[in-house]
Amino acid sequence: MMPGPANARPQGWPQEVGILALEIYFPSQYVDQTQLELFDGVSAGKYTVGLGQSKMGFCSDREDINTLCLTVVQKLMERNGIDYGDIGRLEVGTETIIDKSKSAKTVLMQLFEDSGNTDVEGVDTTNACYGGTAALFNAINWVESSSWDGRYALVVAGDIAVYATGNARCTGGAGAVAMLVGPDAPLVIDRGVRSSHMQHVYDFYKPDMASEYPTVDGKLSIQCYLHALDKCYERFTNKAIAAGIRTGNSTLDVGDAFLFHSPYCKLVQKSFARILLNDFLRDSSPDFSGRYAGLEALRDIKLEDTYFDRAVENAVMTASKELFDVKTKQALLVANQVGNMYTPSLYGGLASFISGQTLDSIARKRVVLFSYGSGLASSMFSLQFSDNKAAGGALERLVNSLSDLKQRLESRQCVRPEDFDSYMKLREQTHHLAPYTPVGSVSVLFPGTWYLSEVDSMHRRKYERRPLAPAEQGDTCLAEVKHVVQAASHSHPQVINMS
Repeated sequence: MMPGPANARPQGWPQEVGILALEIYFPSQYVDQTQLELFDGVSAGKYTVGLGQSKMGFCSDREDINTLCLTVVQKLMERNGIDYGDIGRLEVGTETIIDKSKSAKTVLMQLFEDSGNTDVEGVDTTNACYGGTAALFNAINWVESSSWDGRYALVVAGDIAVYATGNARCTGGAGAVAMLVGPDAPLVIDRGVRSSHMQHVYDFYKPDMASEYPTVDGKLSIQCYLHALDKCYERFTNKAIAAGIRTGNSTLDVGDAFLFHSPYCKLVQKSFARILLNDFLRDSSPDFSGRYAGLEALRDIKLEDTYFDRAVENAVMTASKELFDVKTKQALLVANQVGNMYTPSLYGGLASFISGQTLDSIARKRVVLFSYGSGLASSMFSLQFSDNKAAGGALERLVNSLSDLKQRLESRQCVRPEDFDSYMKLREQTHHLAPYTPVGSVSVLFPGTWYLSEVDSMHRRKYERRPLAPAEQGDTCLAEVKHVVQAASHSHPQVINMS
């Protein structure tokens, strides 16, 4: 059980502010990307090798952004023994909007009812995949400000990423991450090095309020991501030097791990290679016999000319592979197994990194994180793990809480691509319908998962929680799901029938 916060705001600047606890939730069902390649009729390896994806989690009509957030918050509170009265700020980062006015945070307040605590600041923060990072920064800023009252802040990042039928559908995913923020944390944010790049661009956006699907300029989106990475890395490097965190010739040596927003795993590998390229071009006397071997011909290139230069990309990926395997590959576990979770994507990488560590191996390690949200907003910052390895201490609790991550991933149910396709049609053709009673299976959900039970005629959503005990509820067969898809398309002719 986690000790409660101070009853009153302590005097002086709060020390060691950062993440005290972290919890992750992902759907109980997934589709295998190898099988999806066959179903979609694409070349073998397009999704698995070309994009680096193995499995993709998805939600039926039983889950929405509110259920994801309800589930991950309650799970974090229960597993860490936290009293709801000890939370003074709660903020949600998401781009999965189901109401243009009412925030997901307000739905989460029903969890606080028994505690009587309604004095909780914060609402939702939205900008594509960056909202979770903005929420985290807001929480940290609150704890370090004169507004702090001594209680914890709670940050939730959650999304459901879905795409229309086509070559982008394989890059979907879903999930949520909750983080408890406060002083004396086992994972402390480095002060003075946070760096950002913000810009107006239409690379990925969601202008159609009647659809879950985004409008995407794929090539532009990749260019924007890499350009933002260059800018943030340059500014982070300058601040790390000024702060005394970077003392050598390479910013890559600052972090024991580098974590990235992960639309797909291959882009992360390319991004890691790009920061090695940044270090190389900045180094006044590069060692061509060491990590920069084979890069001699790239000495005079300009970063802005290399976004889609395959020769440069291949050279730096080859040069960086060994470092990538050490500093980043392990953090792609959730991204590889669940897919792109949007706002929680970066923090799924943090959970993945922690899950592969022991108490001894993680102490004092520093992680550098790059967050990107289209439109665009981006930041790079760093966190350092405590060296306090006391039994029962905060660091041990954090590591132990994620030690079962692989087992949780392996406990999911694999769904045939044909059935996945039917569920996607169901989501599309019942999007924003009211009244509506969901038909997806409840029994396939993990115990303790919140789910949507009803949408009434006024679009008010009602939720229930699957018991923690393994009592099973009756399945809805796939035939009924397909029947609802057909009925919805006939009742609402504005919806395109894709069956």
